[in-house]
Amino acid sequence: MKIDVRSATEVDVSALLALYRELNPDDAPLPQASADAVWAAISTQQGRTVLVADADGTVVGTADCVVVPNLTRGARAILFVENVVVAGSCQRSGVGRQLMEAAVRLGESAGCYKIQLLAADDEYVHAFYKECGFEALAQGFRRYVP
Repeated sequence: MKIDVRSATEVDVSALLALYRELNPDDAPLPQASADAVWAAISTQQGRTVLVADADGTVVGTADCVVVPNLTRGARAILFVENVVVAGSCQRSGVGRQLMEAAVRLGESAGCYKIQLLAADDEYVHAFYKECGFEALAQGFRRYVP
C-alpha cells in the first residue's frame, strides 16, 4: 500500500469525520453544516495543518497539528499534535508512523523546539509513540468542560 501524507483539504472533511467516528465512537454525528463551518475555521487558522494519509485516493489516517508561537526557548514555537487516528483496517501497516514523521518534519520546518501530544492510557499506543521517537517525559492532565 503506497501512502501519501499531505495537508487535508475541504474534500477530505467527510473522510475525516469517518476517522473521528473510529476515534470517538460515542460522539453524536456532526451535521454537515457544522462540519463545513468548523473546517472553514480550521483551514484559515494560522499554524494549523491537518495531515491526512492517503492510500490510493482513500484517506486512511489523520493527525491535527498546531504550531503555537512561544516566548520561551528563544521564541521557538511548539507543535501540538491531536486527534491522531488510523483506520482500523490499516493499523499496523506503517500509516501512523508516516503521519508522525510528517508531523515531525512540519515541526522542524516551523522551527519548533518540541512536539507535544497526549496519548490514550494504552500500552500499545505508548509503545507506538516511543517507536516514533517520542518520550514519556511528563504527566498530562485534562479537565473536560461540560
